[in-house]
Amino acid sequence: MTAFSARLRELVERGRGVVALTGAGMSAESGVPTFRGQSGFWEDGSVEDLATAAGFARDPRRVWDWYEARRIQISRCAPNAGHLALARYGEMHPEMRLVTQNVDGLHAAAGSGRVIALHGDLFRVRCTRDGLSREDRRVPLPEIPPRCGCGALLRPDVVWFGELLPEGAMEEATEAARRCELFLSIGTSAVVYPAAALPEVAKRRGAYLVEINIEETPLSPVADEVILAPAAEALPDLLGA
Repeated sequence: MTAFSARLRELVERGRGVVALTGAGMSAESGVPTFRGQSGFWEDGSVEDLATAAGFARDPRRVWDWYEARRIQISRCAPNAGHLALARYGEMHPEMRLVTQNVDGLHAAAGSGRVIALHGDLFRVRCTRDGLSREDRRVPLPEIPPRCGCGALLRPDVVWFGELLPEGAMEEATEAARRCELFLSIGTSAVVYPAAALPEVAKRRGAYLVEINIEETPLSPVADEVILAPAAEALPDLLGA
């Protein structure tokens, strides 16, 4: 059983103004590869071709072949105990705000509502003509590359390199960080901005900052509490869910 401070237990039980930020480490516990590192999606150095608007314009079929393979791979993964604990805690404490850097949709699959997905969702598609997006969880998709009803190409509704985050997402997450009493940074490297700024914002505004990760990060020295444990192990115990 993971040890937690009395202060942390008190804040969790009170459940007022809790924000959780999750990163790739959390989904890795469900078998989802990270986007970097030896087992990451980008180990073949194909970022420029597969994760930019320019790459999509050059070869939409290649981009969609790659993303379809990722969708199929992730569709075989299930939410882990950490995802489920956050979902149940959110049901008991509706004021909790859940922010994720992940695009795999596992928080929604676990039952979490009102997820702020900073980098989009692999199981959403966006029309390249009017910019409207919609959920599409069909695996495999009936055609590659897929097309909108208007005839235009659809693209994955994820944030590619050089693109802005979804409208209003960072603003909503930042406001939640400003107002929270407890900020949980879970399974994130704490180096990818602007998401990495959220725990800093919370800390400056007086929140109790807790990091849950399997290893220390640049956030560790400023955190009030560092829990070196997998999210699937620590969160059910911490959140009582």
